[in-house]
Amino acid sequence: NVINLKVANFFPPPSAQSRITQEFAEELTARSGGRIKAQFFGGGSLLAAPAMYKGIETGITDIGYSHVYYTPGRMPVTEGLGLPIGTPTGWVGAHMAYDFYQKYKPKEFDGVKVLCIHGNAPSMIISRKPARTLEDMKGLTIRAPSISGECVAALGGTPAPTPMMEVYDAIAKGVNDGVWAPYETLKTFRFAEVAKYVSVSWQIGSVYPFYLAMNKNSYNKLPRDLQGLVDTMSGEYQERYALMWNEIELVGKAFGAEKGVTYLELSDEEGARWQKAVEPVIANYIKNLVGKGFKEAEVKEWVDYMRARNKYWTEKQIEYKIPSPTGPAAVRPEAYVIK
Repeated sequence: NVINLKVANFFPPPSAQSRITQEFAEELTARSGGRIKAQFFGGGSLLAAPAMYKGIETGITDIGYSHVYYTPGRMPVTEGLGLPIGTPTGWVGAHMAYDFYQKYKPKEFDGVKVLCIHGNAPSMIISRKPARTLEDMKGLTIRAPSISGECVAALGGTPAPTPMMEVYDAIAKGVNDGVWAPYETLKTFRFAEVAKYVSVSWQIGSVYPFYLAMNKNSYNKLPRDLQGLVDTMSGEYQERYALMWNEIELVGKAFGAEKGVTYLELSDEEGARWQKAVEPVIANYIKNLVGKGFKEAEVKEWVDYMRARNKYWTEKQIEYKIPSPTGPAAVRPEAYVIK
């Protein structure tokens, strides 16, 4: 009997995030020798992003891809992966998030089987108006949900919870001044057409925590060898997602340059000011989780662990020579040009 599985994603079909999830579905079908038939639903056609987790848990889809800020408060521990702790690149963010999940196994994911978990690249201010300094942030309305919104507010801006698929029009019409997002969105969501400035504020290092998860019953019903195939592919795709998030940053930045976007690199001094401005977001997160019944020492340990993994994986990224358009000079593409 052929086992039919649905795989859902909210990203627009041409995007790399959609393509890689579709590849997961196609590869699962191929490597199962046709015993699994995985059907892919992109662009929110089966489930929109905010409905994804519940949709996986209840079996509307068997496998789904989304991020935790679409369900604020639903995954409070995992939301901490997006704190402004200086996560410098998408590759580092993916490894840090995976290590955190493996070490602490937050109970909030108990309703599903997590296949992959990762941060994306650090979000920055992509705007119609230049924000070179903290002072320039005042009065700017920036799309940013959850912890991202707290970061925008701490920088002096006004966060707006506009759904990602509506942000382009909101910026074009002047309803929003910009969006808190990584370079790749300049191309994925075509923001380079309506927002001509990026404040390259990677020093803040706040990312979106993404997950690829499977309905528990759908997994448990698979024969043992096909469960093994899902497990093997999850490990492989964990790294493929990490490299994808990194690669699309380079593509997004290049696309922005073609469209005349100006990149405003923060000086070390200004970067330090932005970092200091968002520190209360971390303190507030710790306070909120203590209010939910977690121990303060426990939450502080998570933050310390994430910072330590960021440091470790940044050193590894430099060692492996994986270029990124954000992060310290040693990971920028220019560092690999033979002079």
